[in-house]
Amino acid sequence: MADLPSVSRRRVLTASAAGGALAALAGCADDAGPDPADGGASDGTDEGDADEADKSDADAGSGAIDAELDLREANVVDVAFEPADAGYAFDVTLHHDDDGEDGYADWWQVERLDGTRLGRRDLLHAHSEQPFTRLETVAVPDDATCVVVRGHDQTHGYGGVAALVDLDAEAVRGVDQGSDPRSFDATDCP
Repeated sequence: MADLPSVSRRRVLTASAAGGALAALAGCADDAGPDPADGGASDGTDEGDADEADKSDADAGSGAIDAELDLREANVVDVAFEPADAGYAFDVTLHHDDDGEDGYADWWQVERLDGTRLGRRDLLHAHSEQPFTRLETVAVPDDATCVVVRGHDQTHGYGGVAALVDLDAEAVRGVDQGSDPRSFDATDCP
């Protein structure tokens, strides 16, 4: 019987741990984490970030918006949300032709139906991969059960698709917001 080279248990465990760590990191390689150029808050997806399908609909509201898009405008195409300690964590997906324009989608915000701003996520650079998602936690008063999520771009300002979000019913509906921000009322909510 031939003598086989002996492999120590420590070497096997080290190799296994290194392989497991590499596999775990490979899954995270696409997760860019906080984007300091966008204000440092964590994000949902960006150029190659994690897929939104990992979120459970039982934990949060979510709504992809089917609408005809003018990509010159900052269109809100999806909103996912869940209660957080300081309000609601909103994952907002925008679609805008950042590469084909001089300007880019420069912020999105959450508002009351009358247009009063509750919170805003500033975007400090163009995003070449479209659509892209950013996360922001916004303090929402208890009496605001339906809110508006609206995008904005440097060149055109308002326009494109905004989202009406019913926090209690966990429903989202896209609406063409027009070039001037308009107020909504409870009958507009999904």
